[in-house]
Amino acid sequence: MIGPSSSHTAGAARLARVARQIVAAPFTHVQFGLHGSFAKTYRGHGTDRALVAGVLGFREDDERLADSFALAQQAGLTWEFVEADLEGMHENSVRMRFSLADGSIQEIIGSSIGGGQIVIRSIDGFETEYSAQSSALIIRQYDRPGVVSEVSGVLAANRINIAVMRVSRSAKGETAFCVIETDGWIPPEVGLALRGLPNLISVRIINLSDREESACTEI
Repeated sequence: MIGPSSSHTAGAARLARVARQIVAAPFTHVQFGLHGSFAKTYRGHGTDRALVAGVLGFREDDERLADSFALAQQAGLTWEFVEADLEGMHENSVRMRFSLADGSIQEIIGSSIGGGQIVIRSIDGFETEYSAQSSALIIRQYDRPGVVSEVSGVLAANRINIAVMRVSRSAKGETAFCVIETDGWIPPEVGLALRGLPNLISVRIINLSDREESACTEI
């Protein structure tokens, strides 16, 4: 890692990089809402540069981390840091609001929990507990009977084992959000098969390997 802190620097960079992969769409501006210790020490520990490096897609051991501000400017990305009170969150937490090129906003909240480890707590207001330790499907769906069973059927047909599944919803019968962690790599054809299900709004695939993560979106 590039220091000085595994939680304030490396963890921050990883948080922002995973958030970028979850967004999986072009964005022009990011607002970082810093909570707790992040808000108090972000300049001294390089949390600010680490977060910007992460949304540029840099890993936490990338030597370009220290130059992230200049590189973001070259890429046409703007950013800002504000203090945020994220009630009940770990002291090293951040709310990232991505302004997408199409004018929409995506919001991701995550925590750096020590030793470079992270947890994504919320995606667009839906509660999650994704630690980015395994590949995952991130699905937005209509809250209808049988949807989870249909998704599970596609995975079973492709011999993909579900390790963890978490579902949350805005209200009964409206929109639901599902994060499925798997035991292995998720091939692109699974995204194509899921896209054909009538009650899915969007599908994002995050695949993890030993050295890097990659993400794609099927809508």
